Amino acid sequence: MDLGVFLPIGNNGWLMSTAAPQYMPTYELNRAVTLKAESIGFEFALSMIKLRGFGGATEFWDHNLESFTLMAGIAPATERIRLYASTATLTLPPAIVARMAVTIDSMAPGRFGVNIVTGWQKGEYAQMGLWPGDQHAATRYEQSSEYVRVMRDLWDTGRCDLDGEFFHMEDCRLGPLPQGPIEIVCAGQSDRGMRFCAEYGDVQFVLGSGRNTPAAHGQANERLGVAAQHSGRDVGVYVLFMVIADETDEAAFTRWDALNAAVDREAIATMTGRAATDGSDERSHTRQLAMPEGAINFNIGTLVGSYERVAAMLDEAAAVPQTKGIMLIFDDFLQGLEVFGDHIQPRMASRRKYR
Repeated sequence: MDLGVFLPIGNNGWLMSTAAPQYMPTYELNRAVTLKAESIGFEFALSMIKLRGFGGATEFWDHNLESFTLMAGIAPATERIRLYASTATLTLPPAIVARMAVTIDSMAPGRFGVNIVTGWQKGEYAQMGLWPGDQHAATRYEQSSEYVRVMRDLWDTGRCDLDGEFFHMEDCRLGPLPQGPIEIVCAGQSDRGMRFCAEYGDVQFVLGSGRNTPAAHGQANERLGVAAQHSGRDVGVYVLFMVIADETDEAAFTRWDALNAAVDREAIATMTGRAATDGSDERSHTRQLAMPEGAINFNIGTLVGSYERVAAMLDEAAAVPQTKGIMLIFDDFLQGLEVFGDHIQPRMASRRKYR
């Protein structure tokens, strides 16, 4: 089973709490997190793209780095770990992203992939004059399908002549070709989003949910499996969890309770309001991310407990059929990875080679 880290490309990581570590996203931090993950055997690191935050006392995600340039800076420092950068399909033409990907592939041959972000928050794109209109909610996967087709044509043959509804290529050329396969990563949680990944993607990220419910992503895995059967393609499933671990259950829950007691309600209210306006087929999932009772960390599945307990829960998550990997986030990334490598991974049956 693969392990990966979801890099803290936005300020304060994934916790909307004044009791969480407060920090700016820097190249040095993200480089250090990636190198630490690589040193303890993690297989991949992914950086998101976020263009507008939620404010509040924590100025949550008001400060973000750019994904491709960040990963280009990190790539030469790494030797083994796979690197994924994210593209917002409304912001960069696919032929340019294809060339950017080949450039990073030359720094990390065979270790680079692209995460496709279709975009659901109007404010992120309207602020730059890039919002195509509210019809985008209904057509974004059709747009993204053409986007990926352009990139794959260029990577495979160095040429694209796609004349589609959204993109019109006329003898578009790319050279040199990538030195290894460039994987496409997707994260849409709706049936339509998973069908898109089954048709065009290599890896589908699904969300863990609830606290200490490590097998809750099973239904999402099954839905992707149905979509993959129709497309006839093999798509890997990676699930996302936050880990809050300590020497004892009591110590871990004390930290978790303190984080929740200091929740940034203004930032959560802003996020909840934006999710409520989502008119796409992802609306139930984007609203779930913003449900007030767990929105301190986007209602991401959270594993809280002693080192032994968290290791056992991760093994349980890994045993869910079709799960090929787990992506992790922490309250404190560098400390969390250190603890994970020293105390949690050695206790995991699903990571026997690191025991």
